[in-house]
Amino acid sequence: MSQKETSPIRALLAGGAAGTSVDVALFPLDTVKTRLQSEAGFLASGGFRGIYNGLAPVVLASAPSAAAFFCAYETTKNVLGSRVPTDYQPLVHITAASAGEVTACVVRVPMEVVKQRRQVHQFNSSLQVVQDIMRNERFRGFFRGYFSTVARDLPFSVIQFPVWEVLKKLWSENQGYYVDSWQSSLCGALSGGFAAAITTPLDVAKTRIMLAHHSSTLARGNITNALQAIYKHQGVTGLFSGVLVRAASISLGGAIFFGIYEKALSLLNM
Repeated sequence: MSQKETSPIRALLAGGAAGTSVDVALFPLDTVKTRLQSEAGFLASGGFRGIYNGLAPVVLASAPSAAAFFCAYETTKNVLGSRVPTDYQPLVHITAASAGEVTACVVRVPMEVVKQRRQVHQFNSSLQVVQDIMRNERFRGFFRGYFSTVARDLPFSVIQFPVWEVLKKLWSENQGYYVDSWQSSLCGALSGGFAAAITTPLDVAKTRIMLAHHSSTLARGNITNALQAIYKHQGVTGLFSGVLVRAASISLGGAIFFGIYEKALSLLNM
């Protein structure tokens, strides 16, 4: 059993609703994860204090970011899906997810830069972060870590979305009708947690690049150098800093995200 073709507008609206819900609900866990991954360490970065620091830029950017992702994802999937044989549909999902991530990162990365510097108490407000970036790095500073974010999110989505689609397909075929929103939610939780654990080293590298002083070598955004530096000073443990929090957070986030996304699509289709 398959889902009806999703229009870009429906995907945009449903994706925006799902993205905002997840980012706001799980923000405290994201703060804990960021502080665990920071070079200064969890306690020095704030511990459990100010757990909602940096929420404002997330609220502003989460809906546009998720909407951009799903608009690109569903558009690519619709265009390629009818032209590619059934046996090769996972490649369609991989291509669609890649297109979605590259598009969404244009919105997501500036938000991430501001958010993470607030989360580790580098500044007292998001406005101070913006002013510091404009003063020291100009507009390009908002996109520091863009390529490392894409390098993290592409493998993540290449794993998560094909697994999500396959799980939904198997479940739908087994029960004889397309999965309900709660079933899609469980598929999203499993696929998200699995992908999150595997890609944690890339997430740690991205975090270090975004938090580095603008004059440091790390600030240049070379993800290979970042991974090497982390491994040199902290070994494998450093590369997987915050893995349990990240996997748990994204697993829970996947359940919320995909459940709301599917439910919003069904409501918009009424």
